[in-house]
Amino acid sequence: MILRCGRYPLNLARPRVMGILNVTPDSFADRGRWYDPASALAYARQMIDDGADIIDIGGESTRPGAEPVSDSEELDRVLPLVEALAKDGALVSVDTMKPAVMRAAIAAGVSMINDVKALQAPGALEVAANGHVAVCLMHMQGEPRTMQHDPRYTDVVAEVKAFLSERVAACLAAGIAPDRIVVDPGFGFGKSFQHNLALLRALPEIVAQGSPVLVGLSRKSWTPGGGPARREPRRRPRRRRARCVHRAGPRSQGDGRRAQGLARHRRRSVN
Repeated sequence: MILRCGRYPLNLARPRVMGILNVTPDSFADRGRWYDPASALAYARQMIDDGADIIDIGGESTRPGAEPVSDSEELDRVLPLVEALAKDGALVSVDTMKPAVMRAAIAAGVSMINDVKALQAPGALEVAANGHVAVCLMHMQGEPRTMQHDPRYTDVVAEVKAFLSERVAACLAAGIAPDRIVVDPGFGFGKSFQHNLALLRALPEIVAQGSPVLVGLSRKSWTPGGGPARREPRRRPRRRRARCVHRAGPRSQGDGRRAQGLARHRRRSVN
């Protein structure tokens, strides 16, 4: 299967790795390490050298408890990096919920919109459809500030599958072609530890719905209490963050492990 990401055709015959670049002062994992634009650009290029197929840039934190930022502040954070990496020829994704940010990022060279609200904001579907980019539709219960405050489901797997199917249908109705759509069950976004486990076990069911699946597993997703994990001491080695996206075949159950080093993650993912 080919995923159409703007001018880039991405072959999903094998898993593809998405390197995560948070350019916020309050990122859960990076703790503002890449808030400086020069450091962020160097880090993105290093992830590409280590094997990342997509660089996903986020200018607004979606960690539990995060406060929103303005459109202009988010654009100030992401646009210089989008422009520089697009000039490098990189496949760039922008992680945003805001149609204005989506529109400006597409004009700057973005090839994918990664939206934790699955293009539900007014105008978001139209921006994505007119931009001819790939879209990633994520499930999130609630919103970042409160999503980990006792999330509850009657049947988490059925509810997430139904939501993703509805959002795919909305994209198709808006004119977004099926080969431009990716879905993400949203591990750690309005999910308890047990919810995450249930979704992980059900990945074959989510894959069977037909769209490529993006899976991002992080430390904050896997604390048994269901809330954000305690920060690790700074003395521990830096770990590059990654997600994995692919069109799974009959034998696959999805592959989206967080990297302890991006190159190592890539070697595992293609097996």
